[in-house]
Amino acid sequence: MPVSIIADEPSPSEGLPRHVQDQIGRRLDELIPSASAVDTDTRLGRVLLRLRAALLDAEAERQITKAFGDDLIALVPRLRRFALLRTGNTAEADDMVQATLMRAWEHRSRFKDGTNLVAWLFTILRNAHLNQRKRLRREIEDVDGAIAGALSSPPDQEHRVALVALQGALNALPAEQRETLLLVTVDGLRHEEAAAILGCPVGTVKSRVSRAREHLATALGLS
Repeated sequence: MPVSIIADEPSPSEGLPRHVQDQIGRRLDELIPSASAVDTDTRLGRVLLRLRAALLDAEAERQITKAFGDDLIALVPRLRRFALLRTGNTAEADDMVQATLMRAWEHRSRFKDGTNLVAWLFTILRNAHLNQRKRLRREIEDVDGAIAGALSSPPDQEHRVALVALQGALNALPAEQRETLLLVTVDGLRHEEAAAILGCPVGTVKSRVSRAREHLATALGLS
């Protein structure tokens, strides 16, 4: 479905200086776990090995292109991080990624070469989570500090206080602003890609990101 470029909510002016926007981005990068490779000695890792073999067979039979198989495998770490941000639970996130990969495999014929694989996969994962959690109305949240707890190295006390403050400011955002900010700022998606995943106009994505940055800057004393 094509995404309109007309905003359905007013977009605030980009009043934050570039260095403040960059500082918010750096702090979020510290807080959010990196997109790490999947350990092959895990259930998800074993699924990934089987999927690689199936993709090679499909490529040999000309059911898919090599680019599709290579890009699908390469995107798994990013899918896993996106799932973790949505669930706050590693086991649940891995289950979601596994379900996403299986759905992508089952519907591989629907993907058109040259279109956006990132948006397609992220949309499958996001919709799966929304369907799974619609009764609980759960959006991206850090359950029991799952995000901060996944940092590669333990910060010192002052640094942890800063991270806790950032997590609190992030949790205080409206769910749609938080999700949109993370897609654009942490996952590095273009506004058009985020709009396709979220099913909203590009202007709405820009507005949400701008408002979220303004809130974080104020909460963290950067503005």
